[in-house]
Amino acid sequence: MTLKLLKRVMPYALLSTAVIATSAQAEDLPPAIQNLEQQGVEVIESFEAPGGLTGYVGEMRGRSLAFYLTPDGDHVIVGTMLDKDGNNLSEASIQELVVGPKFESAWPELEDSNWVRDGDKNADTVIYTFTDPNCPYCHRFRQQAAPWIDAGKVQLRHIMVGILKEDSLTKAATILGSEDPESAMQKHQTSFEQGGIEVDRKRVSAAHLEVKANNSLMQELGLQATPSTLYRGEDGKITMVQGLPNPQALERMMGPRP
Repeated sequence: MTLKLLKRVMPYALLSTAVIATSAQAEDLPPAIQNLEQQGVEVIESFEAPGGLTGYVGEMRGRSLAFYLTPDGDHVIVGTMLDKDGNNLSEASIQELVVGPKFESAWPELEDSNWVRDGDKNADTVIYTFTDPNCPYCHRFRQQAAPWIDAGKVQLRHIMVGILKEDSLTKAATILGSEDPESAMQKHQTSFEQGGIEVDRKRVSAAHLEVKANNSLMQELGLQATPSTLYRGEDGKITMVQGLPNPQALERMMGPRP
C-alpha cells in the first residue's frame, strides 16, 4: 500500500479537531446549551443572531445544525431561521462557521485523492465532486455542467466512489484503473442509460483500493449523498453542495452560463 493510499484510509482525527473553535468551551456554555451537548451535539462556535438571540452552530452525527438561545438563557430553538425576505440565515451561518473552515482544511486532501479529470486541464475553475457510477443525479449533474466543460471554463474532478449498488465499486474501479480514465469516464457517461461502463476485472484489481480510499474520505467528511460537490467561490471561500444543484447554485459554482 502506498503512503498516499495509507493517508487516504486513515481517520481524519486532526481534521475533526481543527474545526472545533476553542471559544466554545463546555464549561462556559449556558446550561440549556450544555444539555444539547449531553444529547450528542458538538458545539463549534457562537454568534450574534437577530432578535436578541444568541446563535450557535455545531454538529451531530456528522450533520451540521444551527440553534438559538433565547434572551432569558433558559430556552433553545433548534432549526432554520429565515429573514423577512426568506433568506436562510441558519445555512449562511453554518457555511461560514462550520462548512467553510472544515472543507478549507480538507481541500488538500481532495487534491490528493483519487480523481478523474473531466475537462480542460487549464480551466480556470476546478470543482471536486464525489461521483458514484450508478448515481443518476451524478449523471444529470455532468449533463448540466456540459456547457461550461465544453467551453473550457470548468474542470470537474470526479472523486470516484462505490456506495450505491453492489457493482458501484467495480464500475468506479474500472474507470479509475483504466489507461485513460478520462475517456473511460466519457464512455460511461454516454452509455449510462444502458448500464454504463462494462466491468473489467483487471482494472478493478488495479484500482479497487483507491475507490475504497475515496469511500473513506467521503465518510470522514460527513458527506452522505452523491453528488457531493465542493468548489472555491469568487470570495475564495469553499462551499459544499450535496445533491443535484439548482440553476442558481450551478451558476454560483461555475460562473455565468457560456
